[in-house]
Amino acid sequence: SHMLSHGPFVMEMLAKKRGNQKKSQKEFYVQSSLTPGEPPVDFMHIKLEENEPIDFGTKDFILKKAREVCKCNHQTIITFFCQLFPVLDWLPRYNIKMQLLGDVISGLLVGIVAIPQSISYSLLANQDPIYGIYTNFFCSIIYVAMATSRHNFVGSFGVLCLMIGQSVNRHLQLAGYDDNTGSLLVGNATSSSNGTGTCDRSCYAITVALSLSFLVGLYQVQMFTTLGFVSVYLSEPLLSGFVAGSSLTIITSQMKYLLGLNIPRHEGVGSFILTWVDLFRYIQNTNICDLVTSLVALAIIIPVKMINDRYKDKMKAPFPIELLVVIIATVVSYYLNFEERYKSSVCGAIPTGFRKPTLPDTKLFSSLAVDALPIAIIGFAMTVSLAEIFGKKHGYAVHANQEMIAIGMCNLVPSFFYCFASSAALTKTLLKESTGTQTQLSSLVTSLVLLLVLLWIAPLFYSLQTAILGVVTIVNLRGGLRTFGETPRMWQLSKLDTVVWWTTMLASTLITTEIGLLVGVCFALLCVIFRTQRPRAAVLGKVSNTEIYEDQSAYRQLSSIANIKIFRFESSLYYANKDYFKTALYQKTGVNPVLLAARHHRKRVEKSPTGIRLPSLDMHTLIIDCGAMQFIDTTGLSVLKETRHDYQELGVQVLLANCNPLLRRRLRDGGWAAGAHGGQLAFHSVHQAVQFAQQWYHEQRESKERRDAALDPEDLSVQASL
Repeated sequence: SHMLSHGPFVMEMLAKKRGNQKKSQKEFYVQSSLTPGEPPVDFMHIKLEENEPIDFGTKDFILKKAREVCKCNHQTIITFFCQLFPVLDWLPRYNIKMQLLGDVISGLLVGIVAIPQSISYSLLANQDPIYGIYTNFFCSIIYVAMATSRHNFVGSFGVLCLMIGQSVNRHLQLAGYDDNTGSLLVGNATSSSNGTGTCDRSCYAITVALSLSFLVGLYQVQMFTTLGFVSVYLSEPLLSGFVAGSSLTIITSQMKYLLGLNIPRHEGVGSFILTWVDLFRYIQNTNICDLVTSLVALAIIIPVKMINDRYKDKMKAPFPIELLVVIIATVVSYYLNFEERYKSSVCGAIPTGFRKPTLPDTKLFSSLAVDALPIAIIGFAMTVSLAEIFGKKHGYAVHANQEMIAIGMCNLVPSFFYCFASSAALTKTLLKESTGTQTQLSSLVTSLVLLLVLLWIAPLFYSLQTAILGVVTIVNLRGGLRTFGETPRMWQLSKLDTVVWWTTMLASTLITTEIGLLVGVCFALLCVIFRTQRPRAAVLGKVSNTEIYEDQSAYRQLSSIANIKIFRFESSLYYANKDYFKTALYQKTGVNPVLLAARHHRKRVEKSPTGIRLPSLDMHTLIIDCGAMQFIDTTGLSVLKETRHDYQELGVQVLLANCNPLLRRRLRDGGWAAGAHGGQLAFHSVHQAVQFAQQWYHEQRESKERRDAALDPEDLSVQASL
């Protein structure tokens, strides 16, 4: 440790003096200067012992971590695996009597809802229905073993499926596949990922999707060490606006299924508008059977969903209307032969069982690397956000780093089993929490339900119309669309957050989802810079009979300190706001030392130097409250030095108050405390600085009176004339 002077601590030394001192201070606040009989404040200059900063070099840090890793024993191995697989920690303590019933009921209900959503989201991701069931089955099992959240359900998520579908469609077009027939438009046949033969459109689509999923998982696992900082900049308004914009894009992409139209799928900038243009252009080709089916399904599902939401507290479980509509629609379509009679589009053959594992196509990695990054970021952000929300609600700890690894492995490992990228699914997670789940064991029950579909039930959905799948997808986007109704309240709370929401939403809708996310992040960062570039600044006044100082423009009945200005800058001081700092300081205090010094210099040039005096000011001390300054850079330090110098030229001393240890260290290293009185210019509170300024002014005036008393009367008359 080393000894460092941190400025004066103001202390009332004797208890008997406090009454007189408060009385004299009360008189002082309503006068323009100190009265001759007012006693000075006693000060004690003390030295605080500061801890030495611990600074690990890169070499020391690596050696320390290496020793921790190499410290291998039985307990260390057990701890490592329990941290990597939290299921090993909570499963031995599982209470069958208290927890099993809730997990089973919740798992069954989520599984029932997951069946139609798995199939419909596969359509959104430009994949065959079986791959959506694979994704929800494998990902939920892996997440059970590695998650710290008890309520998250990981599977297909609408926003991610949209981004996957856009990426897959781009690569299908680059490979020359016809969007309608699935055949190659050119002669460059594409081999399958395992090299067994030629890939058709479906084969190539899943090859792209599983390669994309592998990269997404790789990015998310890597976020644990390098890329985790990216998710910090995904604020709640940004994510909400992105989900809302993506929801509008998803609804637009599903409209052709509801109308039974065969229109080209647009990609890139303006795809949202171009799709709606095509919808109205080909509206006369609407398939009446698909349109009627969609309207009937919407008329049934939406009211039941509203009833479920309204009476969710009174109902033990929401009514599974989606599955019921899917079953009825499949039966009606099968017996009335909608496919042959009305040319209605149906799911077609859905195979049963599992396919042999395959390796991702490494040749696609270079072209998919950029597409995978926003998917990885959004997937991780949604997973951690939902985990933390329900963790706080139910009172258990969620480890963000472990969640990052868990969701990464949920994308990395299933990519070998024909699964596309996944994340925490909002609808199924909310359903899981509301139906009384206790642990992640409920996800295993959901996986068993999906296993039944994979082994036996899947072929029964052959006659299910794609219009029904589009309806299921659109209905489940209600949560994303509800945020439009929350924007007026958001505007009242924070106008900047609302602008971030609208900017991200419009960019995600009108440009592309990936560019929309980038625009949202960049705009949010600009808002952060704007907040710090033009922060709030205020002149403080004293609350009567206290040591509290607050903004005079925000509170009433605050006393101004005679001849002392207290200025608070509510942000860190750095290069971006240095000019605003000086502008706000001059405006709030009413004193521009640069301008006054320039006028004084001009008058001194025009007249004799002996006939010019410094301008008279109504302040002798400027106190800068640094309580809101978290850091200060070299430019900010230069501004403080410049400010002190400019005011000292006018006879005004500058004091700093409420400086944190980091700021004090920067001031010390930057030479702020240099000089005879440098150590007396940084205080631990505003009140200490005020008391010091009062004593300083009292001593300065007494010194002046003694000098004046030593002069002859003739000299005093000459001085008065000057």
